Formats: sequence, C-alpha cells, structure tokens
Amino acid sequence: MAGHSKFKNIMHRKGAQDRKRAKVFSKLAKEITVAAKSGMPDPEKNAKLRLAIQAARADNMPKDNIDRAIKKGDPSQGGEDYFEMRYEGYGPHNIAIIVEALTDNKNRTAATVRSTFSKYGGNLGETNSVAFNFERIGYIEYPVATADGDAMFEAALEAGANDVVSEEETHEIETLPDDLGTVTEVLEKQFGTPSASRLDWKALNEVSLDKEKAEKFMTFLDVLEDDDDVQRVYHNADISDDILEQLG
Repeated sequence: MAGHSKFKNIMHRKGAQDRKRAKVFSKLAKEITVAAKSGMPDPEKNAKLRLAIQAARADNMPKDNIDRAIKKGDPSQGGEDYFEMRYEGYGPHNIAIIVEALTDNKNRTAATVRSTFSKYGGNLGETNSVAFNFERIGYIEYPVATADGDAMFEAALEAGANDVVSEEETHEIETLPDDLGTVTEVLEKQFGTPSASRLDWKALNEVSLDKEKAEKFMTFLDVLEDDDDVQRVYHNADISDDILEQLG
C-alpha cells in the first residue's frame, strides 16, 4: 500500500481554509441541489443527497443553507437546472488539467475557463484530450477520528476497496469506480456517513515543478477555483511539501 497520500497533488486544496466561506457554501449548495434534483429530496431515500449534505456539514455549512439548497432541487417545486460539465487541457508548464463544473450557463462557464487557461499560457482542449493522463477512481473519505488506521484499512479492504491511506486528518479510500457505491454502503454501516464519497481522477504520471514554476501554476489554480461554477480541479503536477509551505 502507498506510504503517502495519493491525492495530495491531484485535487488542488491550497488556501481552502481561508477562502471566503460564502463561495465555499455556494459550491456545496450546488452539489446538494443537483443531488436533490437527480432523485428524491429526502436524504434517507437518496444516497447522493445524503453524502452531499454530509460534505456540507463537514464544512460547517448552516442548516438553513442546506435546507434552501434541497428546496431548490426539489422537482415538485420546479427547482433549478445545473449542468455537469468537464473541461480538459494543459495549464502552465504543460500540466494536464481536468476541471469539473456545475453551471446554469454553459457558454459563460466555457468562456471563463478558456480565458483563464489562455491568460496563464495554457490551452483548453477537447473532451478526453488529457484524460489519458488520469485514472477514474472511487474516492471515500472519513475523518481520522472515525477509527484507527488499522481498523479502517481492514474494514475498507474487506468491503472491496483497492487502497487506504491514513493521513493526519483523514482516511482516504480508493475503489474501482463500479465498486464505489457498494464499498460506501458497507463502510457507512460500520462507521457512519463518510465526509466524501465520489468519483475522482488520479494522475498516472506526475510532473515535478520547482518553486518558480509552482508559484505560477498555483496562481492559475487559484483563479480557476475562484470561479463560482468550478467545483473541482485535478492536475498531474508534483509540488513538494517544502515548496507548498514556502508559497503559503
């Protein structure tokens, strides 16, 4: 099994703690609305909605915000329509990028994402233009206090997971995409609802960046993630912990 988190350089998390909470809540609310729209607005009968609500609670999103987001996605109330979009391309220093977005205006989001790539010397490509650099996986996350590393490791593998990495704050569990629902269901019975359960992208080959290149690349990622329509950004850059600390 891996000795360190496979995910630390896949999805950009820099500055997550000091981003404006309103923006964080807006992104979480969209996921709740889409989950409610895709099935029953009752989390007990809609696993996707239950997980979206749990993720929002993990980020301390107020109950009123959660309730409003559910109502917006309630089919009986009309609800709001969001489209799930994926953009691919190469960012600064030829780093492969996958951007996942939820938007009510495809043209606006595509134009904004394309402009950001262009501004920082990247190029937005067609669908599947960089996906070959990544592997589609199932990703489950629990707070580290849920169980000790050995207990989580054994339970996850017995449930059918491929890998488990325990970090300072989280247990990160990898599954095959088709096994995500089954493994989540088994672990949920033992440990409760996870803080995350979703399909993710794992980089197959990483590109190391020095401090100067990393600084430009991180700025590019910050601008991408600042877009209200962008939910997650994945990349294959390898930036050392020392450089991340220097960049703050």
